[in-house]
Amino acid sequence: MSGGIGLLIIIAFVALILLWFVFYFIPIGLWFSALVSGVRISLLQLVLMRFRKVPPSVIVNQLIAGTKAGLHLQANDLEAHFLAGGNVPNVVTALISAQKANIALDFKMAAAIDLAGRNVAEAVQMSVNPKVINTPPVAAVAKDGIQLIAKARVTVRANIKQLVGGAGEDTVLARVGEGIVSSIGSSASHKTVLENPDFISRVVLEKGLDAGTAFEILSIDIADIDVGKNIGAVLQMDQANADKNIAQAKAEEKRAMAVAMEQEMKAKAQEARAKVILAEAEIPMAIAEAFRSGNLGIMDYYKLQNIQADTRMREGIVKTDKK
Repeated sequence: MSGGIGLLIIIAFVALILLWFVFYFIPIGLWFSALVSGVRISLLQLVLMRFRKVPPSVIVNQLIAGTKAGLHLQANDLEAHFLAGGNVPNVVTALISAQKANIALDFKMAAAIDLAGRNVAEAVQMSVNPKVINTPPVAAVAKDGIQLIAKARVTVRANIKQLVGGAGEDTVLARVGEGIVSSIGSSASHKTVLENPDFISRVVLEKGLDAGTAFEILSIDIADIDVGKNIGAVLQMDQANADKNIAQAKAEEKRAMAVAMEQEMKAKAQEARAKVILAEAEIPMAIAEAFRSGNLGIMDYYKLQNIQADTRMREGIVKTDKK
């Protein structure tokens, strides 16, 4: 008796497992939901999705949502997009939003945008509700040398056709910053920019900065302009300091050359004095030689001594008068 009960329990357990297995691979409830929603999909397709590791609920639920919204979607297309790594619910949501907003967007384009790494649903929403991007502070210098620091708000709308391969927000911000610098730099005075900040917006918009990007620039509004440093005065001071340093260097060079020349002249004078001293040291020997050879007499020697004495006396008188 107990053996029969045990056998029944085992059979019931096996039956439950088989029943779970059947309902897992053959999602009858999901198939019935699709049927009553007007989606034509066979049980075989759902079973094959299981084998291909595609969640049938994802595909069927999106088919139901698309069908109710009036879209004509194919299960094979959704399944292929899922296997390619795409976000099927995001793509279907974007298609529904685009249809409601009268935006031309088909499944291939939406799938391509999604596989390119962009949020296609957010892009469609941005096409309906433009997005405002705040630029970081942009510093530029007018022609009068005054620095201006401007902040802008850029209103953009997603360009669906340029989402694949188009540049992103960073490129738009960089181009707007470049346009602000260019427009301020071309102004004759910073006062002109402060009086007419919309001048910057007009100049920047005329440049067509949204070319090749995934956005369409609707407007550029200057939110704030602050006056920065007097760059012109700073540059003039730096130039004056540089000129002063150059002049000091040249003066120091001339002074060093003058000192070197003076030292050279002193050296030459000392050399000349040394030669004179050497020459004077040879005079007594020359006189002695003249006495021995008979070319100089005693009277001639006395006359020479008198002349030297007169010379020394005159030099002494001149030095006394100078004092």
